[in-house]
Amino acid sequence: MTEQQQTPTAPDPAAIRDAVTRQAVLGALLGQIKDAYKDAKAESDKLLEQQYKAVGTTKTDATLPDGTKIGSVSRQGGERAAQVVDDEAFAAWVRDHYPSEHVVRIIPARVEVGVRPAFAAQLLAEMTAAGAPRYVDAATGELHEVPGVEIRPSRAASHSLTYTRGSKAQPLGGRELVARAWREGGLAAHVLPALAPAADQPAA
Repeated sequence: MTEQQQTPTAPDPAAIRDAVTRQAVLGALLGQIKDAYKDAKAESDKLLEQQYKAVGTTKTDATLPDGTKIGSVSRQGGERAAQVVDDEAFAAWVRDHYPSEHVVRIIPARVEVGVRPAFAAQLLAEMTAAGAPRYVDAATGELHEVPGVEIRPSRAASHSLTYTRGSKAQPLGGRELVARAWREGGLAAHVLPALAPAADQPAA
């Protein structure tokens, strides 16, 4: 019998059971952690945004119950950009001031008019940079108030979490500090009661 014809050796049933069990357990825990993280982030974002509007705070430390800093959450401001809100008004203005950038497309059963995409992108980029629906003609220096365009939010504010790094004073980074606190039983009941040891659960 050649090597290719040899019957494959079945793995140890105990090894299979252990691997499948480990997958099942981790899958169950992962689902609970994902749900808990989603809820925690939503609550954190809401409170941090309220804090920002009230006192202007853009950075908040994350600490363990004993006060050890493990990281910080920073607010990333939203962005605003020039957007066309009235296609007809915008196209008419381009037709009157920059006719070479105004296009007419004849399609069976209809005629479409508009602005060359590259020129529209250029205008919007410059108005976004200016923070107002105004455009200065580089050739003439004329300032135009562009109709059909508004500066609107293009990306909402967000919050970014950064963990601390290890140092001489504290060799463990934020993630390692969290892992240690979890192993020592200092976090389960605080952040994820469903996974807390039975002794930490309230009496039925």
